[in-house]
Amino acid sequence: MAETKNITKNLQKFAGKIQKNRYMSAISNGLMSTLPFLIIGAFSTLFSALAWEPYQNLIAPIKSIIGLGSTMTTGIISLYAVFFIAYRLAQSFDKDPLIPAATALLSFLVLTPVETFDTVRAIPFQWLGAQGLFVAMFVGLLAARMYIWVVDRNWTIKMPDGVPPTVVKTFMGLIPAVLVVVVFVIIAGVFMQTSYVTVHQLIYSYLQVPLEGLGGSLGALIIALIVMQLLWMFGIHGAIVTLAIVKPIWMSLDLANLNAFEAGSPLPNIIGLAFWSIFANYAPMLAFALLLTFLAKSKQLRTIGKLGLPGTFFSIHEPMIFGIPVVMNPILAVPFILAPVVCCIIGYFATTVGLLPAPIGIYPPFGTPIFALGIIEGSWRLAFAQLLLIPVCMLIYYPFFRALDRQALVKEREAEEEARHGGGTDTEGSVVTS
Repeated sequence: MAETKNITKNLQKFAGKIQKNRYMSAISNGLMSTLPFLIIGAFSTLFSALAWEPYQNLIAPIKSIIGLGSTMTTGIISLYAVFFIAYRLAQSFDKDPLIPAATALLSFLVLTPVETFDTVRAIPFQWLGAQGLFVAMFVGLLAARMYIWVVDRNWTIKMPDGVPPTVVKTFMGLIPAVLVVVVFVIIAGVFMQTSYVTVHQLIYSYLQVPLEGLGGSLGALIIALIVMQLLWMFGIHGAIVTLAIVKPIWMSLDLANLNAFEAGSPLPNIIGLAFWSIFANYAPMLAFALLLTFLAKSKQLRTIGKLGLPGTFFSIHEPMIFGIPVVMNPILAVPFILAPVVCCIIGYFATTVGLLPAPIGIYPPFGTPIFALGIIEGSWRLAFAQLLLIPVCMLIYYPFFRALDRQALVKEREAEEEARHGGGTDTEGSVVTS
């Protein structure tokens, strides 16, 4: 028991460091802030590229107009990302975030190559979308941190009393912004003298592509899932901790799929945030809730199942995880970890052999219901697969559920027996698992 408490304490300490790390939080919260624009772009792509010939014939005159939402959101997602990541980091230092965020955006543009097409000078979309996402993360953090460092040393222009606050903030940010941008101009100039020409090419070749290859593998997904579920078992929000690390990689994979879908090309990736959400995030807990609701003999478990079941259709699992509880419950440890892993393995191999299409890469709002999620990701087959995985997970959970139910039933009968003999034992406590 003491060893378990020590493990829990150490895990909570480690997870707390990740969650509280201002740089990891800035990336995670910054990318989360891009979600409204990703949703706009995703649905724009869906409505403009839906592969149904009568529909395509119908929208042919306005297809380019429908696609504008995608072009100006997912097509330039790195611009939104660098702004919001810098914004969140500046907020964490209790600094006015607007100027450092805009400075980071300018710094990113300084590093992005300008090319000439005939007589027109333009910035190619190539590095403004998913391929520029990693540079956007680095620049967002670095530019904002440099800005804050300069401000903390009071290298700013002080305005006299009575000047409007907006003017004060503008002039206060002038020197820090200039210094930060000068640094990035120097960096851009140095890279122009190398074979890579741009920072983008270096990062994409030696960091983003290898990380995407690792993050897009089945093995990496399984490791992430096991860590996520283990953290949940110790009462730590596993999704928050794990996604803070893998979200940038998985999001870039999804964006590549979304761009390919819009272009009518084969989807390059199977795994991403969308894949995780479809296969790991619904069926396991929904299956467990169904077992509790309809097969549990224990009144307590049946009640918790009924209370938790509606939320599981919308990926809301906390009532189940903390109500049973799943946390620190050795009986449920195996199915809780195994079920989402099995679902993802089934989904992966069904996709590789062509039974299922790869998700098109939309990351929907939290709370999208189970069947609707599959439809949004591009196919009724994905939606149907989500439903088929429910009985699979019920089979995985069933023997452990029966053991939990028998244990809870014994406790309830003992409590009722003691109550009849004047013991007055409270029957509303948590299920005992030891």
